[in-house]
This record gives sequence, structure tokens and C-alpha cells, in this order.
Amino acid sequence: MNIGFWQKRAALMMGSLALLATAACSGDAGEPAVAEPRTGEIGDGEMTIPVMGDEVRILAFGDSLFAGYNLAEEEGYPERLETALRARGINARVIDAGVSGDTSAAGRARLGFVLEAQDESPDLVMLELGGNDLLRGIQPDQTRANFEAMLDELARREIPVLLMGMRAPPNYGPQYQAQFDALYGELAQQYDAGLIPFWLEDIYRDRSLFQSDRIHPTAEGIEALVASTIDEVIAALPEDETDS
Repeated sequence: MNIGFWQKRAALMMGSLALLATAACSGDAGEPAVAEPRTGEIGDGEMTIPVMGDEVRILAFGDSLFAGYNLAEEEGYPERLETALRARGINARVIDAGVSGDTSAAGRARLGFVLEAQDESPDLVMLELGGNDLLRGIQPDQTRANFEAMLDELARREIPVLLMGMRAPPNYGPQYQAQFDALYGELAQQYDAGLIPFWLEDIYRDRSLFQSDRIHPTAEGIEALVASTIDEVIAALPEDETDS
């Protein structure tokens, strides 16, 4: 990602950038279909139970908020989510498919290739894009068209989706803001997808949970995001994948 670009945008948008997010990438590693129990570290006092059942594969497809920009590899959202799910007894493998700087158009262009590269079809795709569209001032109707193309592709493959919603800052004007903010909910209804309306909701007001760019969460911010979204992730999984 072009760091100078972020710095210029941060200076321009200041506090409203805490509402946005962008992108980076990471790899994945294989695990046996039934893994050994291992402990989780998400949440104080959270009970860890044995991991059981068949492996649940979740594809985290997005930008730097998934890839863990400027964090250690194990501190990214997909990695911490996997640990938290396993602490709940779910034999989860969360595959990080974030790419730094991706807009919804870039995600649309690569989604099919990423899906084809998987050894098995994911049980769930978490679709987290839109922050870079905001930063570049891309019109909401273009963002919507790109999401529709991705959701059409996932529907064709019969893969459930959890949309990770973003929220536009007020300085783009009320019309832009209303159109952008509405698209995630409308698409979730149109495609019968799971939805977290604004997945940074629980941290965006707390600057201490963001890095100095005021865009990317710190490791502590990631922990807070995992804790606040894990129930929605579990609810979005196909029922037969969470039954034990």
C-alpha cells in the first residue's frame, strides 16, 4: 500500500477516517480434518472447550483490516478469529485472503481465482471490502455493482456469505452517505446473506485501538473486533457445520 496516500488521506479526513478501513494480505496453512484441542486467548475468562467435529473452512476475503496491516501475522483478524472459534469448540480454519489496497472492483476481479485456488469450497465467505472505495470517492452505485457481481459468483457456487459492512463519513455529503450506508443491508436482503452492518462499531470511537494512521486497528483493537463479531460469524455458518 502507498503509505504517502494514507497519510494524505488521514490529514484530509482526520477523525472520520476511524470509520473507514483498507487492506493487506496473508497466507494459509493446512490442518487435519479433526484437530487436537488447543486453547484460545480471546476474552478474559472465556471458557475453552475441546475442539470437535469436521473442519469448518472460512474464507476471509477483504482488505488490510483482514490482513493485519502493520501487525504480526498471528495478530490479524482471521488468525485471532480462528483461535476464538476453536476456543468455542469449533474446528475452524480461517483463510486470510486479504489484499492491501483492494477496492470492490479489485475484489471482484480476483474472487473467482481465489475460490478456484482452494482445495475445498469454503463453508462461509466473509466479504469485507468498501473502505478503499470510500477513500477514493468511488460512487456507491459502482461499489454496489461490484458487490453484486461477487455475490452472484458466490451464489452460483452455493457458498454462504457474511457481509462485513462499512460506513461512509459525513464529509462526502448526505446523499453519498445514505446511498453507501444502505447498500450492505440491501444486498444482504437481496442475496439472503449474513450481515454485520458496521463491523468496526465497537472500536471506532476509541483512538487507542487504532494505529497512528487512525485507519488500521492495533492488536488490541483486533481482539476487541473478534470478541464483538464472533457470535455473528457463528450464526452465519451453515447449521450442519456448527452442530456437534
